[in-house]
Amino acid sequence: MSDTTPVEQLKEVRASIARAAVDYGRDPASITLVAVSKTFPAEDIAPVLAVGQRVFGENYVQEAKAKWPSFREAYPDIELHLIGPLQSNKAKEAVQLFDVIHTLDRPSLAEALAKEIAKQGKTPRLLIQVNTGEEPQKGGVAPGEVDAFLEACRNRYGLTIEGLMCIPPAADPPSPHFALLQTIAEKHGLKTLSMGMSADYDAAIQMGATHVRIGSAIFGARSRPA
Repeated sequence: MSDTTPVEQLKEVRASIARAAVDYGRDPASITLVAVSKTFPAEDIAPVLAVGQRVFGENYVQEAKAKWPSFREAYPDIELHLIGPLQSNKAKEAVQLFDVIHTLDRPSLAEALAKEIAKQGKTPRLLIQVNTGEEPQKGGVAPGEVDAFLEACRNRYGLTIEGLMCIPPAADPPSPHFALLQTIAEKHGLKTLSMGMSADYDAAIQMGATHVRIGSAIFGARSRPA
C-alpha cells in the first residue's frame, strides 16, 4: 500500500466492486462505495474528491464538523455518511452535517433525531444498526428486537427507515451475518443494506449489499486508532 496513492487504490477498489457485482449477477451501479475517511486529514481526501468520489463515511461528529464544510463549498454534491456510534446529545449536529446516518440503534436516539428532523426541516436517510453477533461491546439492535424497534421508529417517532447496517464479529465468517441482515431487510421491505468493509466487501456484495464501507483499502493504514 505504501507504493500506491489513494487515487490508485480507489480505482482498484471500484474495479473490484464492479467485478464482484458482475460475478454475482448484479448491476455495479446498484452498489454505492462509501469511502471511509475517518481519521484521515483533508490533504488525503482532496485527491480522491478530485477524481470524482463523492460519498464518504465518518465515525465522529466533531471530526466531520472540522473537515467537511469547506469541502462541501467546493463540491456541493458530496454525500456524507455517519457510520460510527451517535450520542443522543449530538443529534442536532448529526442532522445538520450528515446525509445518511447508519447507526440508529435505540429509542433515545430515535427520539432525539425525530426532534431535530422536525426542528431543522432536514431529513437525513436513516439506517438501523443491527448487532448480528449480539456482541455486548458493540452498538446495534439485537436481531430479535429489530421488529419492535422498527415499528417504534416508524409509528412512535415518525421516522422513515431506509435500511439496515451491520458489522460482523471480527472472528466470525462474515457471510452468515450478511445473510441474516438481508433476511431481516427483506421481511420489512427495506431496500438499503450497508454491509461490507475492506476485508469482506466481496462477500457482502454477494449477499446483496447496496453500500460498502471501505477505508483502509483506499487510504491505507490509519495513523491513529479509530
